[in-house]
Amino acid sequence: MASSFRLRIVTPERQLLDEDVEEVIAPGAAGEFGVLPDHIAFLTVLAAGRLIYKNGGRRHVLAIFGGYAEVADNVMTVLADGAEPVAEIDAQRAQQVLRDAEAKLVDLDPTAPDAAPLRRAIDESTARLTAVAERV
Repeated sequence: MASSFRLRIVTPERQLLDEDVEEVIAPGAAGEFGVLPDHIAFLTVLAAGRLIYKNGGRRHVLAIFGGYAEVADNVMTVLADGAEPVAEIDAQRAQQVLRDAEAKLVDLDPTAPDAAPLRRAIDESTARLTAVAERV
């Protein structure tokens, strides 16, 4: 049995990570899931949330903004719509974006064209704040 597997996280802007890890906990569309070495192959849709991975006995946290994850042959590839390491997150800005988006969404018809970007801003800000809270 392998003691680690490869984790690759790619966003449209950059390759964020390509490392051997011992464990991953990620936000799937159907709920949170974990991956360990020698995991069965699968493909899933990711939701906005926090992604935690462990390597060298250390725990690392990222905010992830949706996408896809594939696990096969001891490699987990994450094609993320966006992702940020906790160190890059401005929690105060995320809190302000969340408040502003929630306030604007209250006055909109849910089917209005402006509603979808506001819901996305809420999801991404919540993911950032969840990741920051997880680090503490």
